[in-house]
Amino acid sequence: MGRMQMELHTGIELAVALTRQTTLPALLKTATTQLENAFGLTRCWALELDLSGRTLHCSDLAETGEFDCGDFSHPFAHLLQTGKARELTRAASYRLDHPGFQNLIEASDRPKSLWLEPLKGDDGRTLGILILCRDECDWSGITAQPLYRGLLQLLTHQWIVQLQSRDQVWQRRLLKRSLDNLHDAETLRKRGEKLAQTLVGASESMTSLRAQVVRAASSQLSVLVQGETGCGKDVVATGIHELSDRADGPMVVVNCAAIPDSLLESELFGHTKGAFSGADQAKEGLLAQANGGTLFLDEIGDMPMALQSKLLRVLESRQFRPLGAQKEQHSDFRLVAATHQPLRQSIEDGMFRRDLFYRLSQFPLQITPLRERPDDLESLSRHFIRLYTEREGAGPLGISSHALKLLATYDFPGNARELRNIIELACLQTPTGDDIQPEVLRHTDLFIDPCASQTPGAELPGTETAAGQGTEGIRDLKAAAQAFEAAVIRDRLRQYGGNRAQAAESLGLPKRTLAHKCLKYQVTDL
Repeated sequence: MGRMQMELHTGIELAVALTRQTTLPALLKTATTQLENAFGLTRCWALELDLSGRTLHCSDLAETGEFDCGDFSHPFAHLLQTGKARELTRAASYRLDHPGFQNLIEASDRPKSLWLEPLKGDDGRTLGILILCRDECDWSGITAQPLYRGLLQLLTHQWIVQLQSRDQVWQRRLLKRSLDNLHDAETLRKRGEKLAQTLVGASESMTSLRAQVVRAASSQLSVLVQGETGCGKDVVATGIHELSDRADGPMVVVNCAAIPDSLLESELFGHTKGAFSGADQAKEGLLAQANGGTLFLDEIGDMPMALQSKLLRVLESRQFRPLGAQKEQHSDFRLVAATHQPLRQSIEDGMFRRDLFYRLSQFPLQITPLRERPDDLESLSRHFIRLYTEREGAGPLGISSHALKLLATYDFPGNARELRNIIELACLQTPTGDDIQPEVLRHTDLFIDPCASQTPGAELPGTETAAGQGTEGIRDLKAAAQAFEAAVIRDRLRQYGGNRAQAAESLGLPKRTLAHKCLKYQVTDL
């Protein structure tokens, strides 16, 4: 009677210990420890079967506790197949050439006998394997005891409870993640819609750009915006600021190309009174003004090399020292830089620091030129018409399809900025409430219809004719002047074998201006 009471007491203690565990690893650890103590085992292991039904895991064995049972010669594979418990002697186990299994034997202090017990749920699903280790080979004295069978039944029940609880937690996490993703997707959609009001265009490249801008705005990475002149780099920078968590802070804009090199450092860092000749009073720099907001360095490619190294240090530490000051200041700003210059080429030419380039381009953005996205012409044109009307209080109703077709014949070397200038001039010449017509575009100084017939007497003649011979037939002075300019450019390109750089230098023009005129007058390289 005393023995039965002792077994009952032991069983109750074991049951209480098992039911108190709140995680599966803790449950298995408690079960193996209690079984070792209750039945005098040298070791006891609990192996969990994963969802594939082929791999067993034992958390107590760390890196060596994973057993692939795809090989049918593996004793665990045989156990999973038959679903029946079995004994395995040390002599037999040593004949099994499975490193993982031999590691388990070594971790068990090389017992003479092992008892392998598959554990199944009520639905017949195998949960895992229980491994009992000791030096005695007679297992019936343990496995036949009601206490042992009862503990296995309780362990199996609690195992299923923990799996169900884990599944519920996983499902809740999955649901939360799905809801979070839906919320994030909705937030991104709303931000994209807001951005589409200023960064206009329905083309694939613009849609992709807006998505990238939204992502860039949600981070604190430095952004480098690259694109041709007039393509809207400032609009992108503004969008990043307004969609970021710094939107309530300042957006400080610095045009590195517009400020003389001698003043740029003082503008950025600020200075104390008397720091240099003419510094009659202290001045707060733009870096300090950008604290808590966004610093937009436009045309960063024009920043002098000496200042580039100082900027690199500021970006790494957010610390800077005003000219003439003894102490450094801190500014928490987010950097957005932009340039139309090919910085990689500038690096090769020794005009831009490679380390600064990589620091600036943590999140690079590239704006596609307008000539490569003609699908955006209509939406941009109507956007600029709307802006004009809102500013002036009146304006055209829209733009005709024929005018849009005419615009589509032009390459827009000045990109969206040039289109805006053309549209605004056309708005000024279009009666209120009407649509912009092709005839209005043809009479602007900014745009020439390459398909339109020339005025009689003003065809694109040779240089000699445009220079003064046959002037009696000229009826349109502007067209004649343009014809003369085109002829001079064509002649100069022929002289230099089509080299635009040399032709532009000989004419006293920037290379980009010459390229613009070649597009405008349909002059091809010779």
